[in-house]
Amino acid sequence: QVQLVESGGGSMQTGGSLRLSCAYYGIPYATSCMGWFRQTPGKEREWVSSISSDDTTDYADSAKGRFTISKDNAKNTLYLQMNSLKPEDTAMYYCAASWRTCIDSKRYGYPYWGRGTQVTVSS
Repeated sequence: QVQLVESGGGSMQTGGSLRLSCAYYGIPYATSCMGWFRQTPGKEREWVSSISSDDTTDYADSAKGRFTISKDNAKNTLYLQMNSLKPEDTAMYYCAASWRTCIDSKRYGYPYWGRGTQVTVSS
C-alpha cells in the first residue's frame, strides 16, 4: 500500500527557513518522479518542484533560488528545503509520487498524494 506522510510544516517569519519532509512507503525504489505542491484556500493546487529518478530537479519560478528539493532513497524520504520564506509561501504543502516521468506527470498528474503539512509565513 502506497503511503506518503508529510512533516516539518509550521509558522515562520519572513526570511526564515523550513525543511519539509515526506516519508514514503510502498513506492518502488525506482519511482520515476516525486514532487511538491501547495494550495491555499480558494486557489488551485500549484506545482512547486519535482525530482526525477535520476535526481534531475525542476522548480516553479516562485521557488527558484529559494527552495531545494532532494530525496534520500535509503531513508525513503523526500525533502523540500525552503529558505528566504515570504508571506506568499503560506499554504498547505503536499508531496506526490508518480511512476511517470516528471514531464508526463505535469501533464497527466500524480497518482499518489500525502495529506499535507501547513506552512504559515508572517510578515
